[in-house]
Amino acid sequence: MEDRDSARAAKHSSSLTEALDVRSVGFTPIKGARHLSQSDADFDERGPVGDRRYCLVDVEKRQVLRTVQNPSLVAVFARLHDDHLETRLPDGRSVSAVPEVSGETLTCDYWGRPVEAELTDGPHDGLLSAWLGKSVRLARVPRGDVVYGDPVSIVATASIRDLGRKVDHPDLLAEAARFRATFLIDTEEPFVEETWAGREVSLGGVRVRIGETIPRCAVMDLDPVTGARGPRLLKSLAAYRGSNANGEPFFGTYAQVVGES
Repeated sequence: MEDRDSARAAKHSSSLTEALDVRSVGFTPIKGARHLSQSDADFDERGPVGDRRYCLVDVEKRQVLRTVQNPSLVAVFARLHDDHLETRLPDGRSVSAVPEVSGETLTCDYWGRPVEAELTDGPHDGLLSAWLGKSVRLARVPRGDVVYGDPVSIVATASIRDLGRKVDHPDLLAEAARFRATFLIDTEEPFVEETWAGREVSLGGVRVRIGETIPRCAVMDLDPVTGARGPRLLKSLAAYRGSNANGEPFFGTYAQVVGES
């Protein structure tokens, strides 16, 4: 029996050395802005280049804006074109400019963690302050400083379909950006990705090591285009999935980049 179990484990392990089917790659250059497909993304050991390179700061509170408290931020389109940062609002207003570092650095709070934010000068501040209804500054942050866990996240199609069935939302896969995953991968078995912890897999031209499962917050309840609150996915997920000590249910996995495929 033990030999058969070992053989099955070895077969499962070897299968994971093959390339997984990647449906899409996505991120945003501004923390909390709309999660966009980035088919030409470059990767290094710290994840996708340009991912959450900027954030918005409440200077008076010395706080990085939190998406759950500022859901309209999700509606902001943001994309990098070399050094230029394009931001566009749903009403059509937009700016595209190089965010120039002002020389002022603030130590800001990001969910209880200090972040050194370099404030920038440029037209982005006015546009985004008007949209959010309060004064904010665009800031550059060290890569990874406004990221919860590992630099890469993975969500699987079968897991999304399973959650969609549970909440009677059959089109949930079309709204996969709710989960803001770096990689959306095609799978047939719900939550099989959670069994891969510690293994290395190939995702397109990137090789990653699968990490821990991702504890989720209410951002997944926000429409990925408008930011409007929709189906209570978080509550439904918590009703049938495992959670951490804070009651945050798991969905998807973290990963670390270990090289090229």
